[in-house]
Amino acid sequence: MDPVYHQLARHLDNLPGGFPSTDSGVELRILRRLFTVPDAALALKLTVIPETSRVVARRSGLAETEAAGRLEAMASKGLIFRMTGRNGKPTYMAAQFVVGIWEFQVQRLTPELIRDMEEYIPHLMQTAWKRPQLRSIPVNRSIQPELPVMTYERAEALIDNHQTFAVSPCICRRERSMMDEGCERSEETCLSFGSAAEYMVANGIGRFIERSETVSILQLADKEGLVVQPGNARSANFICLCCGCCCGVLRTLQAYPRPGDMVASAFVAALDSVTCKDCSGCLKRCQMGALTMTDNGVVLDAGRCIGCGLCVTTCPTGALTLKRKPIDRQPRIPHNSVTAALAHGRARGKLGLGELVQLQIGSTLDRLRSIK
Repeated sequence: MDPVYHQLARHLDNLPGGFPSTDSGVELRILRRLFTVPDAALALKLTVIPETSRVVARRSGLAETEAAGRLEAMASKGLIFRMTGRNGKPTYMAAQFVVGIWEFQVQRLTPELIRDMEEYIPHLMQTAWKRPQLRSIPVNRSIQPELPVMTYERAEALIDNHQTFAVSPCICRRERSMMDEGCERSEETCLSFGSAAEYMVANGIGRFIERSETVSILQLADKEGLVVQPGNARSANFICLCCGCCCGVLRTLQAYPRPGDMVASAFVAALDSVTCKDCSGCLKRCQMGALTMTDNGVVLDAGRCIGCGLCVTTCPTGALTLKRKPIDRQPRIPHNSVTAALAHGRARGKLGLGELVQLQIGSTLDRLRSIK
Protein backbone atom coordinates (compact mmCIF):
# COMPACT_ATOMS: atom_id res chain seq x y z
CA MET A 1 0.00 0.00 0.00
CA ASP A 2 1.27 3.46 -0.89
CA PRO A 3 2.74 5.26 2.16
CA VAL A 4 0.54 8.28 1.41
CA TYR A 5 -2.45 6.45 2.91
CA HIS A 6 -0.62 6.02 6.22
CA GLN A 7 0.22 9.73 6.12
CA LEU A 8 -3.38 10.64 5.36
CA ALA A 9 -4.65 8.44 8.20
CA ARG A 10 -2.38 10.29 10.64
CA HIS A 11 -3.47 13.62 9.13
CA LEU A 12 -7.14 12.78 9.66
CA ASP A 13 -6.46 11.52 13.17
CA ASN A 14 -5.04 14.95 14.04
CA LEU A 15 -8.40 16.53 13.19
CA PRO A 16 -11.01 16.90 15.96
CA GLY A 17 -13.12 13.87 14.99
CA GLY A 18 -10.13 11.55 14.85
CA PHE A 19 -9.25 8.59 12.66
CA PRO A 20 -7.52 6.09 14.95
CA SER A 21 -5.49 3.18 13.63
CA THR A 22 -6.53 -0.44 14.02
CA ASP A 23 -4.64 -3.72 14.14
CA SER A 24 -6.51 -4.93 11.06
CA GLY A 25 -5.73 -1.85 8.97
CA VAL A 26 -9.39 -1.43 8.01
CA GLU A 27 -9.02 2.36 8.18
CA LEU A 28 -6.39 2.19 5.43
CA ARG A 29 -8.66 0.06 3.26
CA ILE A 30 -11.36 2.70 3.65
CA LEU A 31 -9.02 5.49 2.58
CA ARG A 32 -7.84 3.51 -0.44
CA ARG A 33 -11.46 3.01 -1.53
CA LEU A 34 -12.16 6.76 -1.28
CA PHE A 35 -8.92 8.54 -2.25
CA THR A 36 -6.68 8.08 -5.23
CA VAL A 37 -2.97 8.47 -4.47
CA PRO A 38 -2.89 12.02 -5.95
CA ASP A 39 -6.05 12.97 -4.02
CA ALA A 40 -4.56 11.66 -0.78
CA ALA A 41 -1.37 13.64 -1.38
CA LEU A 42 -3.30 16.85 -2.00
CA ALA A 43 -5.56 16.28 1.02
CA LEU A 44 -2.42 16.37 3.19
CA LYS A 45 -1.96 20.03 2.20
CA LEU A 46 -5.30 21.13 3.66
CA THR A 47 -5.92 22.21 7.24
CA VAL A 48 -8.88 23.32 9.34
CA ILE A 49 -8.41 26.85 7.98
CA PRO A 50 -10.38 27.62 4.78
CA GLU A 51 -7.99 28.63 1.99
CA THR A 52 -8.21 29.51 -1.70
CA SER A 53 -6.88 27.25 -4.44
CA ARG A 54 -4.04 29.73 -4.97
CA VAL A 55 -2.79 29.21 -1.41
CA VAL A 56 -3.12 25.42 -1.65
CA ALA A 57 -1.34 25.48 -5.02
CA ARG A 58 1.55 27.41 -3.49
CA ARG A 59 1.84 24.91 -0.64
CA SER A 60 1.59 21.83 -2.84
CA GLY A 61 3.81 23.03 -5.69
CA LEU A 62 1.03 22.88 -8.28
CA ALA A 63 -0.11 25.36 -10.88
CA GLU A 64 -3.15 27.24 -9.62
CA THR A 65 -5.41 26.01 -12.42
CA GLU A 66 -4.46 22.40 -11.72
CA ALA A 67 -4.95 22.81 -7.98
CA ALA A 68 -8.33 24.48 -8.48
CA GLY A 69 -9.60 21.69 -10.72
CA ARG A 70 -8.39 18.93 -8.42
CA LEU A 71 -9.77 20.60 -5.32
CA GLU A 72 -13.18 21.00 -6.95
CA ALA A 73 -13.15 17.35 -7.98
CA MET A 74 -12.26 16.25 -4.44
CA ALA A 75 -14.97 18.44 -2.94
CA SER A 76 -17.52 16.96 -5.33
CA LYS A 77 -16.55 13.50 -4.06
CA GLY A 78 -17.00 14.57 -0.44
CA LEU A 79 -13.31 14.19 0.42
CA ILE A 80 -12.75 17.80 1.51
CA PHE A 81 -15.03 20.69 2.46
CA ARG A 82 -15.70 23.61 0.14
CA MET A 83 -17.27 26.89 1.18
CA THR A 84 -17.72 30.27 -0.45
CA GLY A 85 -15.62 33.13 0.86
CA ARG A 86 -16.85 36.66 1.45
CA ASN A 87 -15.57 37.64 -1.99
CA GLY A 88 -17.63 34.90 -3.62
CA LYS A 89 -14.61 32.72 -4.36
CA PRO A 90 -14.44 29.11 -3.15
CA THR A 91 -12.22 28.15 -0.26
CA TYR A 92 -11.23 24.64 0.79
CA MET A 93 -10.43 22.97 4.07
CA ALA A 94 -9.85 19.51 5.47
CA ALA A 95 -12.96 17.52 6.39
CA GLN A 96 -12.87 15.24 9.38
CA PHE A 97 -13.89 11.67 8.77
CA VAL A 98 -16.98 11.47 11.04
CA VAL A 99 -19.09 13.60 11.09
CA GLY A 100 -17.86 14.61 7.62
CA ILE A 101 -16.27 12.55 4.85
CA TRP A 102 -18.24 9.42 5.68
CA GLU A 103 -21.65 11.12 5.59
CA PHE A 104 -20.71 12.77 2.28
CA GLN A 105 -20.40 9.30 0.70
CA VAL A 106 -24.14 8.55 0.84
CA GLN A 107 -24.41 8.65 -2.97
CA ARG A 108 -21.18 6.67 -3.50
CA LEU A 109 -21.67 3.66 -1.25
CA THR A 110 -20.53 0.18 -2.21
CA PRO A 111 -21.01 -3.09 -0.30
CA GLU A 112 -17.26 -3.30 0.29
CA LEU A 113 -17.09 0.20 1.77
CA ILE A 114 -20.12 -0.52 3.96
CA ARG A 115 -18.55 -3.70 5.36
CA ASP A 116 -15.33 -1.86 6.15
CA MET A 117 -17.23 0.90 7.95
CA GLU A 118 -19.29 -1.62 9.92
CA GLU A 119 -16.00 -2.96 11.22
CA TYR A 120 -14.47 0.46 11.87
CA ILE A 121 -17.23 2.60 13.45
CA PRO A 122 -17.25 0.88 16.90
CA HIS A 123 -13.47 1.27 17.14
CA LEU A 124 -13.66 4.91 16.05
CA MET A 125 -16.27 5.77 18.67
CA GLN A 126 -14.57 3.88 21.47
CA THR A 127 -11.15 5.35 20.72
CA ALA A 128 -11.68 8.85 19.35
CA TRP A 129 -15.02 10.14 20.62
CA LYS A 130 -13.82 11.70 23.85
CA ARG A 131 -16.77 14.08 23.57
CA PRO A 132 -20.07 13.40 21.78
CA GLN A 133 -20.27 14.88 18.30
CA LEU A 134 -24.06 14.57 18.42
CA ARG A 135 -26.56 15.29 21.14
CA SER A 136 -30.03 13.97 21.81
CA ILE A 137 -32.90 16.42 22.17
CA PRO A 138 -36.57 15.63 22.84
CA VAL A 139 -39.15 15.26 20.12
CA ASN A 140 -41.37 18.32 20.32
CA ARG A 141 -44.55 16.74 21.73
CA SER A 142 -42.65 15.24 24.67
CA ILE A 143 -41.83 18.71 26.00
CA GLN A 144 -44.47 19.55 28.58
CA PRO A 145 -45.14 23.17 29.61
CA GLU A 146 -43.64 22.72 33.08
CA LEU A 147 -40.38 21.28 31.71
CA PRO A 148 -37.63 23.93 31.52
CA VAL A 149 -36.06 23.74 28.07
CA MET A 150 -33.36 25.92 26.51
CA THR A 151 -33.91 27.29 23.00
CA TYR A 152 -31.07 25.16 21.63
CA GLU A 153 -32.79 22.06 23.04
CA ARG A 154 -35.80 22.48 20.74
CA ALA A 155 -35.43 21.24 17.17
CA GLU A 156 -37.74 23.83 15.61
CA ALA A 157 -35.96 26.64 17.48
CA LEU A 158 -32.62 25.42 16.10
CA ILE A 159 -33.74 25.95 12.52
CA ASP A 160 -34.89 29.49 13.31
CA ASN A 161 -31.21 30.51 13.23
CA HIS A 162 -30.97 29.67 9.51
CA GLN A 163 -32.33 30.75 6.16
CA THR A 164 -31.02 27.92 3.97
CA PHE A 165 -32.18 24.32 4.41
CA ALA A 166 -31.42 21.03 2.67
CA VAL A 167 -32.35 17.41 3.13
CA SER A 168 -30.31 14.38 2.12
CA PRO A 169 -30.64 10.61 2.49
CA CYS A 170 -29.68 9.05 5.80
CA ILE A 171 -26.43 7.22 5.08
CA CYS A 172 -27.09 4.71 7.86
CA ARG A 173 -30.51 3.63 6.59
CA ARG A 174 -29.24 3.57 3.02
CA GLU A 175 -26.25 1.38 3.81
CA ARG A 176 -28.34 -1.05 5.86
CA SER A 177 -30.89 -1.20 3.04
CA MET A 178 -28.13 -1.96 0.53
CA MET A 179 -27.07 -4.88 2.74
CA ASP A 180 -30.70 -6.13 3.00
CA GLU A 181 -30.84 -5.19 6.69
CA GLY A 182 -32.81 -1.96 6.45
CA CYS A 183 -36.03 -0.79 8.09
CA GLU A 184 -39.21 0.80 6.76
CA ARG A 185 -38.54 4.30 8.12
CA SER A 186 -38.11 7.24 5.77
CA GLU A 187 -34.65 7.59 4.26
CA GLU A 188 -34.57 11.26 3.22
CA THR A 189 -34.32 12.72 6.73
CA CYS A 190 -30.85 14.23 7.24
CA LEU A 191 -31.18 17.99 7.56
CA SER A 192 -28.44 20.55 7.04
CA PHE A 193 -28.39 24.33 7.25
CA GLY A 194 -26.42 27.32 5.99
CA SER A 195 -23.06 26.56 4.36
CA ALA A 196 -23.50 22.86 5.17
CA ALA A 197 -26.75 22.83 3.19
CA GLU A 198 -25.10 24.62 0.28
CA TYR A 199 -22.30 22.06 0.22
CA MET A 200 -24.72 19.11 0.26
CA VAL A 201 -26.71 20.48 -2.67
CA ALA A 202 -23.69 21.64 -4.70
CA ASN A 203 -22.24 18.14 -4.54
CA GLY A 204 -25.44 16.31 -5.44
CA ILE A 205 -25.84 14.85 -1.96
CA GLY A 206 -29.09 16.58 -1.03
CA ARG A 207 -31.69 19.09 -2.21
CA PHE A 208 -32.79 22.51 -1.01
CA ILE A 209 -36.09 22.64 0.87
CA GLU A 210 -38.24 25.34 2.42
CA ARG A 211 -38.55 25.86 6.14
CA SER A 212 -42.04 24.36 6.07
CA GLU A 213 -40.73 21.06 4.68
CA THR A 214 -37.93 21.13 7.24
CA VAL A 215 -40.54 21.31 10.00
CA SER A 216 -42.52 18.48 8.39
CA ILE A 217 -39.43 16.27 8.32
CA LEU A 218 -38.74 17.03 11.99
CA GLN A 219 -42.29 15.92 12.75
CA LEU A 220 -41.46 12.55 11.18
CA ALA A 221 -39.23 11.86 14.19
CA ASP A 222 -42.23 11.49 16.47
CA LYS A 223 -44.34 9.70 13.86
CA GLU A 224 -41.71 7.13 12.89
CA GLY A 225 -39.87 6.80 16.19
CA LEU A 226 -36.62 8.56 15.25
CA VAL A 227 -34.15 10.08 17.71
CA VAL A 228 -33.49 13.78 17.04
CA GLN A 229 -29.71 14.26 17.04
CA PRO A 230 -28.34 17.69 16.10
CA GLY A 231 -24.65 18.48 16.05
CA ASN A 232 -23.30 19.07 19.54
CA ALA A 233 -23.51 22.87 19.34
CA ARG A 234 -26.08 25.46 20.34
CA SER A 235 -26.16 26.72 16.75
CA ALA A 236 -26.11 23.36 14.98
CA ASN A 237 -25.64 23.18 11.20
CA PHE A 238 -27.21 19.73 10.85
CA ILE A 239 -29.80 17.47 12.49
CA CYS A 240 -29.88 13.70 12.09
CA LEU A 241 -33.07 11.71 12.63
CA CYS A 242 -31.83 8.31 13.74
CA CYS A 243 -33.18 4.83 14.38
CA GLY A 244 -31.60 2.28 16.65
CA CYS A 245 -31.75 -0.44 14.01
CA CYS A 246 -29.66 1.39 11.39
CA CYS A 247 -27.76 4.31 12.94
CA GLY A 248 -24.11 3.41 13.47
CA VAL A 249 -23.87 5.65 16.53
CA LEU A 250 -27.02 4.33 18.22
CA ARG A 251 -26.19 0.71 17.42
CA THR A 252 -22.76 1.15 18.99
CA LEU A 253 -24.27 2.81 22.06
CA GLN A 254 -26.67 -0.10 22.51
CA ALA A 255 -23.72 -2.34 23.36
CA TYR A 256 -22.86 -0.25 26.43
CA PRO A 257 -24.55 -0.81 29.82
CA ARG A 258 -25.29 2.90 30.34
CA PRO A 259 -25.74 4.70 27.00
CA GLY A 260 -27.25 7.67 28.84
CA ASP A 261 -23.83 8.48 30.30
CA MET A 262 -22.27 8.69 26.84
CA VAL A 263 -24.82 10.93 25.12
CA ALA A 264 -25.00 14.71 25.41
CA SER A 265 -28.56 15.11 26.70
CA ALA A 266 -29.98 17.24 29.48
CA PHE A 267 -33.04 15.00 29.90
CA VAL A 268 -33.99 11.60 31.22
CA ALA A 269 -37.31 9.76 31.29
CA ALA A 270 -39.27 9.18 34.50
CA LEU A 271 -41.88 6.46 35.01
CA ASP A 272 -44.86 6.63 37.35
CA SER A 273 -45.57 2.96 38.01
CA VAL A 274 -48.92 3.81 39.63
CA THR A 275 -50.46 5.32 36.48
CA CYS A 276 -48.66 2.96 34.09
CA LYS A 277 -51.09 0.43 32.57
CA ASP A 278 -48.33 -1.90 31.28
CA CYS A 279 -49.59 -1.57 27.71
CA SER A 280 -45.99 -2.04 26.43
CA GLY A 281 -46.41 0.58 23.68
CA CYS A 282 -43.29 2.37 24.86
CA LEU A 283 -41.01 -0.66 24.62
CA LYS A 284 -40.62 -0.66 20.85
CA ARG A 285 -40.28 3.14 20.75
CA CYS A 286 -37.18 3.13 22.96
CA GLN A 287 -34.03 2.85 20.84
CA MET A 288 -31.80 1.92 23.79
CA GLY A 289 -33.79 -0.81 25.51
CA ALA A 290 -34.28 1.39 28.57
CA LEU A 291 -37.84 0.07 29.07
CA THR A 292 -38.53 -3.61 29.66
CA MET A 293 -41.55 -5.67 30.67
CA THR A 294 -41.21 -7.75 33.84
CA ASP A 295 -43.59 -9.80 35.96
CA ASN A 296 -44.17 -6.60 37.93
CA GLY A 297 -44.89 -4.44 34.88
CA VAL A 298 -42.82 -1.98 32.86
CA VAL A 299 -39.43 -1.09 34.36
CA LEU A 300 -37.27 1.90 33.37
CA ASP A 301 -33.47 1.70 33.43
CA ALA A 302 -32.59 5.40 33.58
CA GLY A 303 -28.94 4.65 32.82
CA ARG A 304 -29.93 3.51 29.33
CA CYS A 305 -32.17 6.52 28.63
CA ILE A 306 -30.82 9.11 26.17
CA GLY A 307 -33.61 11.66 26.70
CA CYS A 308 -35.18 11.51 23.24
CA GLY A 309 -38.78 11.59 24.52
CA LEU A 310 -40.13 8.98 22.10
CA CYS A 311 -41.60 6.92 24.92
CA VAL A 312 -43.38 9.96 26.36
CA THR A 313 -45.39 10.70 23.23
CA THR A 314 -46.66 7.14 22.94
CA CYS A 315 -47.74 6.72 26.59
CA PRO A 316 -51.58 6.83 26.75
CA THR A 317 -51.76 7.53 30.49
CA GLY A 318 -48.99 10.10 30.91
CA ALA A 319 -47.03 7.71 33.13
CA LEU A 320 -43.85 8.55 31.23
CA THR A 321 -42.48 12.08 31.34
CA LEU A 322 -39.16 13.81 30.74
CA LYS A 323 -37.21 15.35 33.59
CA ARG A 324 -34.22 17.60 33.51
CA LYS A 325 -31.07 15.95 34.83
CA PRO A 326 -29.33 17.41 37.91
CA ILE A 327 -27.20 20.38 36.96
CA ASP A 328 -23.92 18.51 37.45
CA ARG A 329 -25.03 15.87 34.90
CA GLN A 330 -26.16 18.29 32.21
CA PRO A 331 -23.70 18.61 29.33
CA ARG A 332 -22.05 21.89 28.43
CA ILE A 333 -23.01 22.63 24.84
CA PRO A 334 -20.52 24.66 22.74
CA HIS A 335 -21.87 27.72 20.96
CA ASN A 336 -21.23 26.69 17.33
CA SER A 337 -19.65 24.00 15.18
CA VAL A 338 -16.22 25.64 15.35
CA THR A 339 -16.08 25.79 19.15
CA ALA A 340 -17.56 22.28 19.28
CA ALA A 341 -14.79 20.95 17.02
CA LEU A 342 -12.12 22.70 19.06
CA ALA A 343 -13.55 21.28 22.28
CA HIS A 344 -13.54 17.81 20.77
CA GLY A 345 -9.96 18.29 19.60
CA ARG A 346 -8.80 19.46 23.02
CA ALA A 347 -10.43 16.43 24.63
CA ARG A 348 -8.31 14.26 22.33
CA GLY A 349 -5.14 16.30 22.84
CA LYS A 350 -5.34 17.70 19.30
CA LEU A 351 -5.45 21.22 17.89
CA GLY A 352 -4.34 23.04 21.00
CA LEU A 353 -3.82 26.80 21.02
CA GLY A 354 -0.19 26.50 19.97
CA GLU A 355 -1.05 24.29 16.99
CA LEU A 356 -3.84 26.63 15.90
CA VAL A 357 -1.51 29.63 16.07
CA GLN A 358 1.08 27.79 13.98
CA LEU A 359 -1.54 26.84 11.39
CA GLN A 360 -2.80 30.40 11.19
CA ILE A 361 0.71 31.81 10.79
CA GLY A 362 1.53 29.25 8.12
CA SER A 363 -1.69 29.99 6.27
CA THR A 364 -1.06 33.73 6.38
CA LEU A 365 2.49 33.34 5.07
CA ASP A 366 1.37 31.04 2.26
CA ARG A 367 -1.35 33.49 1.33
CA LEU A 368 1.13 36.36 1.16
CA ARG A 369 3.62 34.31 -0.83
CA SER A 370 0.95 33.20 -3.28
CA ILE A 371 0.28 36.85 -4.21
CA LYS A 372 3.81 37.38 -5.49
